[in-house]
Amino acid sequence: MTHQHPESVDHAWRDLVGTARRSAADGLVVGTSGNVSARVGELVLVTPSGVPYDRLGPEDAVGVDLAGRQVLGALKPTSELPLHLAVYRSTGAAAVVHTHAVHATAVSTLVTEVPLVHYAAAILGGPVRTAAYARYGTPELAEAMLEALRDRTGCLLANHGTVTYGDTLDQAYERTAQLEWLCRLWLTASSVPGRTPALLDEGQLAEVTQALKGYGQPG
Repeated sequence: MTHQHPESVDHAWRDLVGTARRSAADGLVVGTSGNVSARVGELVLVTPSGVPYDRLGPEDAVGVDLAGRQVLGALKPTSELPLHLAVYRSTGAAAVVHTHAVHATAVSTLVTEVPLVHYAAAILGGPVRTAAYARYGTPELAEAMLEALRDRTGCLLANHGTVTYGDTLDQAYERTAQLEWLCRLWLTASSVPGRTPALLDEGQLAEVTQALKGYGQPG
């Protein structure tokens, strides 16, 4: 394995713990559910299994190589490690966020694809799919997730939660937050008796995808 500069690993671990704590503070996870990872070269830092995020310190860093062999830390990695590694092996992701966000998880039990109730879907690459159910921590779940993630940066996991990835932890987290908001919006609109939400079509979504390319400050 390529050895990483300790400072870049320390910095990435601090960011990872901050992101994990944020997911709990924002109500996207309860207790120790959900997990976060970040890639630094050939090293993948992951939240440990069953440890409350507020107890994690600089000395608790957990790291594995891309084959899943633990190369850093004494704590056991998250049980969802196969899911995180599958994303890194299949995409250019630098960070992965997995949550049990309540509205998104509710929607995962109702639809195979999140209805296009808002153009926020463009932030995730298009209509968000629901991966078929498989037990947590299994290769089957990782496989179903990759299928749902085709050309997307996020998906729902049936009866389980969400997965998003990005070039940074902030971007991966933002995509999770947008996905939860999108699901909450659809649930709210679709719960009005006798009414069905109007949806965007693929053309309207494509228009937004194009417009988003120029969004934000020039840099």
